[in-house]
Amino acid sequence: MDLRQDVVIVGAGGGGAILGIQLTRKRIGTMVLEQALGHPQGVRGEILQPNGQQILDRLGLLEHVPVHAIKPVRYFHFRRVGGKRLCTVDYDMLPKPYNRALVMWPNIVQQTVLNSLEAESPDAVHYGATFTRLLRDEKGVCGVEAEIDGKPVRIGAKLVVGADGPFSSVRQALHIPAELHQYQESYLVAMLDGHEEFTESQYFVGKRTILGIFPGAGRKVYVFYMIPSGALASMKQEGTKALASRWASIYPDLRQTFDTLRDWSQTAYMGTGRVRAKSWVTDGAVLIGDAAHGMNPHASQGRMQAMVDAEMLSEVIDTCVETDDWSASALKVFETRRRQQVTMLQQLADEEVFFWNTGNPVLSYLRDRVFTTIDGNLRLQYQVLTATAGLRESPPFTWVDRVKAAGLWPDSKSQHIPTHV
Repeated sequence: MDLRQDVVIVGAGGGGAILGIQLTRKRIGTMVLEQALGHPQGVRGEILQPNGQQILDRLGLLEHVPVHAIKPVRYFHFRRVGGKRLCTVDYDMLPKPYNRALVMWPNIVQQTVLNSLEAESPDAVHYGATFTRLLRDEKGVCGVEAEIDGKPVRIGAKLVVGADGPFSSVRQALHIPAELHQYQESYLVAMLDGHEEFTESQYFVGKRTILGIFPGAGRKVYVFYMIPSGALASMKQEGTKALASRWASIYPDLRQTFDTLRDWSQTAYMGTGRVRAKSWVTDGAVLIGDAAHGMNPHASQGRMQAMVDAEMLSEVIDTCVETDDWSASALKVFETRRRQQVTMLQQLADEEVFFWNTGNPVLSYLRDRVFTTIDGNLRLQYQVLTATAGLRESPPFTWVDRVKAAGLWPDSKSQHIPTHV
């Protein structure tokens, strides 16, 4: 072997970088291989939910995120296209101090995490590093081969962590079957200059239409727009003015802000897919984040769930170090603990997109009825909010709750906010 570490992490994204920090602080020999040449750049949407805030806070990193790049948001209003308010969700229902959604400037969280990792362990992250293949011995995976700065390097490790996204090369090398579902819709994200202070988020739903408007720090405004997958080329042919006019027809109050869209460099295209790996672990290797369980970004939990993976896996690795057991059975504890929540969030995101983006008038009526019921039902509102905030593992609605949300059965506890999740 050219090098030897306890743990090699392939991918320095939301989960890989967090895991790298946690392990290096425990003095567990760790190397993070990142294919990109440096910190992420460009436009991307970023909402840090309460569970992600908690993890960063426990690591002492939340206070290092630049204040000028953070916009705390309390209210999320859901409206019909045309403006009619259907429901308002109030993050103030959650326990302090994590009772706001934090809308962040693009990549600022990841840059903060990577800055910290590089400062605490300068040799931990290797950029421009391409995973080539897994190394194996009689016990299972025992390391990786990669190209770093164009040179092949063999790195021995007790554990290899695949944190390399939905099309994970590590998962493929492990021959772990995975269900990859490509959605028919994707997202166009834009970051625009607001003409006035904008403090509350707006979510518009209509016939095959979803438009999200989120306030950012410094009078910036994020726009999330659902479009058919593969429609970007034709949209670009129509031009930015046509797109801005389309948004203004949905939300006329922000016409001036939409008119600041003048170049496609202000936007980013987000393809959407769902990943369900049959297993997340094998002898000497484990998958985390999108490599194991990619989900529709509509859940607003993709990055957060990768961070939760990292935190929980670091605890399991502690036990592996103590027992010197890196087998699939030892690592399975991680998968068992995490499966329930990510499966619930994947299903929740799929249901929401299906109903919110429907073109069926009957389903549209039912959707609007549910929104209106939730608006006046604090119990159901809290249950939905705790799922979005990443604070619950079980589904927010039982079948009885679904009947009540549809307005078919009165809820005697509608004004009762649960004391626990």
